[in-house]
Amino acid sequence: MNNYKELKVWKRSIFLAKDIYVLTATFPHVEKYGLVSQMRRSAVSVASNIAEGAGRGSDREFRRFMDTAYGSLCELDTQLCIAKLLDLVNDSVFKSLEKEINEMQKMSYSLIKSLK
Repeated sequence: MNNYKELKVWKRSIFLAKDIYVLTATFPHVEKYGLVSQMRRSAVSVASNIAEGAGRGSDREFRRFMDTAYGSLCELDTQLCIAKLLDLVNDSVFKSLEKEINEMQKMSYSLIKSLK
């Protein structure tokens, strides 16, 4: 239906996923199956759901996948907050990533509303 690679929110989502992979590579090994895994899956889920939804045959289905992508952004934001509380993320990285996640949530929400 839509070329997802032209969507700004998808483009930003793949860079967010890269940033999360780079960040979590610095986490302690004990978090490999905890926050590292969760944060990486949430970040990849955003981009993946946008792409899959855009490839579906209707706006209704696209909206459903965008709802899931939005939920993954919320998950990732929560996981980032937990990582910050555990002192796994410094202030500047936290603020930068949180800002990016919040902007992507706004973009996703606008796209979802346009699909109604």
